[in-house]
Amino acid sequence: MSYAETMAALDAKREEIAALQAQMRTLQAAVEPEVVQDYALAGWNGPVRLSELFGAKRDLIMIHNMGTGCPACTMWADGFNGVYDHLAARAAFVLASPNPVDVQKKFAAGRGWRFPMVSYEGSRFAEDMGYREFGVAEFDDKLGGWSPGVSTFRRDGERILRLSNAGFDDGDGFCVVFNLFDLIPDADPTWRPQYSYA
Repeated sequence: MSYAETMAALDAKREEIAALQAQMRTLQAAVEPEVVQDYALAGWNGPVRLSELFGAKRDLIMIHNMGTGCPACTMWADGFNGVYDHLAARAAFVLASPNPVDVQKKFAAGRGWRFPMVSYEGSRFAEDMGYREFGVAEFDDKLGGWSPGVSTFRRDGERILRLSNAGFDDGDGFCVVFNLFDLIPDADPTWRPQYSYA
């Protein structure tokens, strides 16, 4: 297939994806939010409630990160760091991981992360939100059952509502790296995120 023919076929597929994304936005707009409790989490300056993470914003984007043991989660977080100002202009943005606060602080400083972080330590928050699962060998053996993704929340008076959530995986729209690699035919299929490439 010629370059022009291939690009035309790919453009048609991108239009199909755009139509599906529009349908997903319509479904999302019609969701009945889930009421969640005001969880206590470990903040960098002491215990913090989920409600406090909103700051002055109505909405909160919470990244569920598997922590320092996961190079892929680190890559996703590096990407969020680059667009943090844009995200924080619209909603509060916080990354949560199972690592203790002192470990988070050191790791974040080494990567230059600017966004707020909290720890799951001592909380059922990750489990209740569906981001810790047991019985999945690859997660249990390596990362303690944690899984990655995002939840969005809204403050509604005294209530906290979960509006949506989505898991993270290779090739998703939450990490630009794989989408750019998709534009390179026969790219190295063994490539995996690393903490450093030096």
